Amino acid sequence: MVRATIPFLVALMLAVPATAATSADKKKSGSHGAIALNRDSKAVGYAYDFKAARDAKREALAQCGEKKCEVVVSFRGGCAAIAGSGKRLASSTGATRDEAETKATRKCGKDCAVVAWACTKDKQ
Repeated sequence: MVRATIPFLVALMLAVPATAATSADKKKSGSHGAIALNRDSKAVGYAYDFKAARDAKREALAQCGEKKCEVVVSFRGGCAAIAGSGKRLASSTGATRDEAETKATRKCGKDCAVVAWACTKDKQ
């Protein structure tokens, strides 16, 4: 009876790490997005649902369309927001649009409002 139990336990131990690896892969999945901004003119560009972060950043810069545009925030499988008031700007990411906006406005401070937001389609 002990001999019959040992192969079962070995099979069970081998199956557990495979399940853990699958869960880790799921956490890393998701589309990429980015928000670009010209801090002087406040021109904004955003991109979402790209397979690669680099492509999302390039598209956000292209959408922004000005020489001084820079990628302010990038994200994967979620949302991002930028809040600002005058020269103050803050960005944040979150699982939802509301979370990203709340975190960005809180980081920015009093009198700040959301300037831009973007979410991957799986998180809208």
